[in-house]
Amino acid sequence: MNKILFSSISRKFVMALAGLFLLTFLPVHFAINLLLLKSDPVPFNKAAHFMATFPVIKIFEVVLIAGILIHVSYGIWLQIENWLARPVGYASRPKSEVSFFSRFMIWTGATIFTFLVLHFFNFYFIKLGFVKGDAENFYSVAHSLFKIPAYNYIYLVCFTLLGFHLYHALYSAFQTLGLNHRIWTPIVKIVALIYAILIPAGFAFISVSIWQFS
Repeated sequence: MNKILFSSISRKFVMALAGLFLLTFLPVHFAINLLLLKSDPVPFNKAAHFMATFPVIKIFEVVLIAGILIHVSYGIWLQIENWLARPVGYASRPKSEVSFFSRFMIWTGATIFTFLVLHFFNFYFIKLGFVKGDAENFYSVAHSLFKIPAYNYIYLVCFTLLGFHLYHALYSAFQTLGLNHRIWTPIVKIVALIYAILIPAGFAFISVSIWQFS
């Protein structure tokens, strides 16, 4: 059992599954965040209240956090193994698209994880009562944060890096799962590119709209 869970190939497989699971959450989160663009705070606060109290969602929340921790910890583990296996950098690296994105996955991932911790402090920890704030009015909490220029700059940088991370993560996950195909792999790359542009751009649009026009 330990060999299955902790071999290098198995860790890549588990990390890929956890990553794909996390990718399904982003469109849901984006759809809810679109309600922040309404002048009426009630729809967003109702959606946030539903997400915080509905039993099935609460179970999904635990699974989501577990998915984040598994994806991050296995990613760090694999990266450390790669560094230890190649203590001396290559004299020259192949200038391929895959090598470029692969090289920086750990750093884009670390930036995104840092932002997630900040995001948890601003929202999730308020819901748990660890941080002061109105858990029944996350609409005002979000609008207050998006009115801060520095927060928006951090937000936009993190979501730009998220786009790079998503692009490589999505199609490499399919490769890890053994779903390579001469026809489908190029299609997966196109889907990954579209997803990696639209999702971060959508979140950025919400933040900039509130910051500049709300």
